[in-house]
Amino acid sequence: MSEGDLALLRRTITLSAEAHAAGQHPFAALLADAEGRVLMEQANAFHPQGDGTAHAERVLATRACLELPPEVRARSTLFSSAEPCAMCAGAIYWAGIGRVVFGLSERRLKALIGPHPENLTLDLPCREVFAAGQRRIEVVGPLLEDEAEAPHRGAW
Repeated sequence: MSEGDLALLRRTITLSAEAHAAGQHPFAALLADAEGRVLMEQANAFHPQGDGTAHAERVLATRACLELPPEVRARSTLFSSAEPCAMCAGAIYWAGIGRVVFGLSERRLKALIGPHPENLTLDLPCREVFAAGQRRIEVVGPLLEDEAEAPHRGAW
């Protein structure tokens, strides 16, 4: 983990606050190349259709598959304001993204939100999902959890 990683993670936290201010759930992700240049950013896209699969990380993984060659994805890092859920971890795996850095842990998110009908949190660490795969994905996190939690206060 580097200062650049922390700066990009803080950017995702800012994006998550902006998502909440725009009426979305307070989650965001970005993809950066091996040199730390931002390739794409994505906020949660649950509203207005109520698409429970439109998590920021899943949507970003799909975009990455459509817009970037496999070798770029393999050397990229997905930064997420919160730990990727099991669905998003699967999408990251299948997209061939090589590294994940996240803020708020899934366990802490679950404790914060409780059984909210729009986010019935799966308490399954992304490391466990990735460990079931056939290629290694580096995971760094949780980091900056207090900062990453802030956009969720009052959102649920």
